[in-house]
Amino acid sequence: MRIAAKYSHLNGLEYMLVHHNDLWDEVQDVVARVDAEACKTKVSKEKTMRGRLLYSPKDMNRAYSTYFKRLGWTERRNTFWVTDDEKLLRGIYNQPEPAQKEAIYAAGKVPIMSYNQTDFVKNRIAVEVQFGKYAFVAHDLFVKHLSFFVADIIDVGVEILPMKQLERDMSSGVPYYERDLLNVLRQGRGVPAVPLILLGVVP
Repeated sequence: MRIAAKYSHLNGLEYMLVHHNDLWDEVQDVVARVDAEACKTKVSKEKTMRGRLLYSPKDMNRAYSTYFKRLGWTERRNTFWVTDDEKLLRGIYNQPEPAQKEAIYAAGKVPIMSYNQTDFVKNRIAVEVQFGKYAFVAHDLFVKHLSFFVADIIDVGVEILPMKQLERDMSSGVPYYERDLLNVLRQGRGVPAVPLILLGVVP
């Protein structure tokens, strides 16, 4: 595959080029190694394109995972505790995980363990590969990457998305770069408050 378009939000790309140029090279290398045509294995059952051979999100995700893991990128979870008290949550969000739980108990509330998980993290750079449903991209950008940045786990989040050219040969409901680029731009210059790189890929 190849990178057909990219967008740097809050100087995400510029930060990587200066501080982690080696990791930027690795991201580009992984994209180049994925053979999209080998992932064209899904026979559509949808009414509008029944029998048509499509790119398989599962196969593409598996290929990306293989190459990222070979380069030492690993999954990372950020665990935290939540409850139904807004003021309490605002006061404990930046505290260590055990302190969050203790504070919730001390307030007479029930602590609920939760977490955010990101696909690949290496040296404070996170990468999400999103060929699933379009709603997942907003969760990646406005929840996952942002929460990891606020928790001081990452400095930049990278989101890999299909371009419309690729999305046309996938099942319905898949995200595409052009739409999610607009979704970021329409929020204004500083939202989400995390440096990001959006990458649009094609076969």
